[in-house]
Amino acid sequence: MTRRLMRAAGAALVLLAGSALARPALAQETVRVGSTPTGVPFTFLDTKTNTIQGVMVDVITAIGKQAGFSVQIEPFQFSSLIAALNARKIDAISAAMFITAPRKEVIAFSEPVYAYGEGLVVPKADTKAYTAFSDLKGEVVGAQVGTAFVDALKKSGEFGEVKAYDTFPDMLRDVNAGRVKAIFADAPIIAYNLKSGNFPNAHLVASYKPVVVGSVGIGVRKDDTALLAKINAGLAKIKENGELAKILEKWGLQPSVNPS
Repeated sequence: MTRRLMRAAGAALVLLAGSALARPALAQETVRVGSTPTGVPFTFLDTKTNTIQGVMVDVITAIGKQAGFSVQIEPFQFSSLIAALNARKIDAISAAMFITAPRKEVIAFSEPVYAYGEGLVVPKADTKAYTAFSDLKGEVVGAQVGTAFVDALKKSGEFGEVKAYDTFPDMLRDVNAGRVKAIFADAPIIAYNLKSGNFPNAHLVASYKPVVVGSVGIGVRKDDTALLAKINAGLAKIKENGELAKILEKWGLQPSVNPS
C-alpha cells in the first residue's frame, strides 16, 4: 500500500471513530417519571388521550427540556410511588408529594416547586365555620393513603376514626354521600375537583386554617445525585424565566401560595 493510500485509510478511520463517538451524544437520556392518575390539577388521567397530564407533568417536562433529558410518564397509585422509585421501576417522582422529614429519610427531593396546605371538605348542608381539627372532635374523617395528612390527623387524637382511602375520588364520594363527616386533602386538588360539579353535595370550608403546610418537590433515589442536580438546575431556570408561573396559571393555581 502506498503512503497516500495509507494516509487516506487512516483519515477514514479517524472519521469513522469520530462519528461513532458522536452518536451517543446525540441520544437524549430518557427519565422514567412516576405520576398518579388521580390528583387533578397536579396529575390526572386524561381519558381523551389516555395519558397522565397536569401541573407536575408539565413541570418535569419543562425541566427536562432545560436539563437535556426526555420524560416518560409511568402511572402509579400515590401510595406506591416511593416503593417503585427505590425498586428502580422509575427514576423520579413528579406528583403532589410534600417534602417531609420521613420521606427525606428514604428518597431525595428537588428544591420546592409549589407550597400549599390541606383543605377541609364537609357535606354541603353542613354550614358550620370550622377552623381547626378540634372543631370535629370525635367525628369520623378521611384522608388519602400515603399523604402527610393521615399521620397528622391520627396524632392529633381529636377524631373518633381516621379512614384511609386509596384515591381522592373515593374520599369525595363518601363525604358527598355523608358516609364520613369530613375529609382532609390537598387544598388545590379539592378546589379543582369541586369546581367540576361532580360532587354537588360537598363543599370546601373557607374558614378552615391548614395545619400541614408544605412544599411539593420532585423525588429521586438518594444515590442519584447526578439526576437531582440536573432537575434542580432545570427547575431554577423555569422559575427564573417565568415558565413555572405560566404552568401554574394554566392550571388555575396562583404563582405563590403559602397558607398560614
